[in-house]
Amino acid sequence: MNLDTTTNKGRGTVLVQSHVCKGCSYCLDFCPSHCLEFSKDFNAKGYHYPVLVRPQDCSGCDLCGLYCPDFAIFGVKFKDLEKRGFTKAASAEAD
Repeated sequence: MNLDTTTNKGRGTVLVQSHVCKGCSYCLDFCPSHCLEFSKDFNAKGYHYPVLVRPQDCSGCDLCGLYCPDFAIFGVKFKDLEKRGFTKAASAEAD
């Protein structure tokens, strides 16, 4: 049996508007790669907001954004960001 030991490089990232989040956890619950967790910090409303803790697992599928009732989070594929003139380094600084 041959096991693939290559590391999984993330194909996307998430953009979080922490000031909009109400901590409903839909994004965490529906994330297929389980790369999100709640921050230890609170936003101005007093809620924990999601953070990308395993960026290497994120596919940028945007299921988190599709289920968010407040449009506080968006998943984006790196190839789509690059088409718009953003780089991976710039998206990491935005988080």
